[in-house]
Amino acid sequence: MAERVYLDWNATAPLRPEARAAMIATLDEVGNPSSVHAEGRRAKAIVEQARGQIAEAFGAQASDIVFTSGATEAAALALSGRGFRGSEVEHDAVSSWINTDISAGTDGLVTLNDPAGSTLQFANSETGVIQALPEGLAVSDFTQGFGKVPLAFDWSGVQMGLISAHKLGGPKGIGALVLKRGLDVEAMIKGGGQEMGRRSGTENVAAIAGFGAAAEAAARDLADGVWEDVKKLRNILESLLASGAKETILVGKESQRLPNTSCFAVPGWKGETQVMQMDLAGFAISAGSACSSGKVKASRVLRAMGYDETTAASAVRVSIGPQTTEEQITRFAEVWINHYVRHKRRAA
Repeated sequence: MAERVYLDWNATAPLRPEARAAMIATLDEVGNPSSVHAEGRRAKAIVEQARGQIAEAFGAQASDIVFTSGATEAAALALSGRGFRGSEVEHDAVSSWINTDISAGTDGLVTLNDPAGSTLQFANSETGVIQALPEGLAVSDFTQGFGKVPLAFDWSGVQMGLISAHKLGGPKGIGALVLKRGLDVEAMIKGGGQEMGRRSGTENVAAIAGFGAAAEAAARDLADGVWEDVKKLRNILESLLASGAKETILVGKESQRLPNTSCFAVPGWKGETQVMQMDLAGFAISAGSACSSGKVKASRVLRAMGYDETTAASAVRVSIGPQTTEEQITRFAEVWINHYVRHKRRAA
């Protein structure tokens, strides 16, 4: 039986060995980071080291990073009760808190008239489309872009940014809200006043350590040009798909995109069916965002871009990473095209 091939890096990236080692190293540290004795100070030092690693990788100030249980909680902390506006291309964790009355173009790009009262993601998890962030933007979801493309929060002009560890090879269940210097937020989770009074609750020391190590390793990969090689593989994949199935729609192809993301559709061939067929063949892909409790339905993002219901329900996403090989990409394309041919025969 052929080895399974993981092509769903935007849902979650494999845990980096650096993150695993950092987490294991913390497990015997008994202290609470809020305690003033030696054991507590050692735990606190681990948290602050990771905060510094993330700040360095993200181009932010360490004191402006607020650890949360993930980007979803960070979004709630940034957006709750503020009445911001945005587009339907935003992730559910963001769109649940905003007025999604701003339209997106067929290229996936969004134009804002009031950045200070709006949210705009840095990059879309389904299509990979990267936005041009306007100066003074209230909130941006950097979750998918952080670690894949060069960026610096302090230079972005954004007031608040959302990031998550497991998208760049850290553990699941840890993320952060990053604030522009001088900006503050009111805690939603109140208690002991941890995270400079912005988010109470004993810090998840092991996960934070893994986040820091993953961020540091991700920055090293960027500097070494690893994601340029990933982009070449993505382009090979899209060339194979387009030549094997002429009616394939490559979503967002004319826009600047994440180097690892390909969203494509054959109208009438349901994304749900494709995901199951590829899964049985040994390939893990997705139909839209992974954060919808396992539901497979027409892509809200593609509908917001102007695609019809049939096309939006036919889209799938392949997202790859530095461990993906050309042989895996070629094998996936061959299997997908074979299923496409069968689909066309059944539809005839």
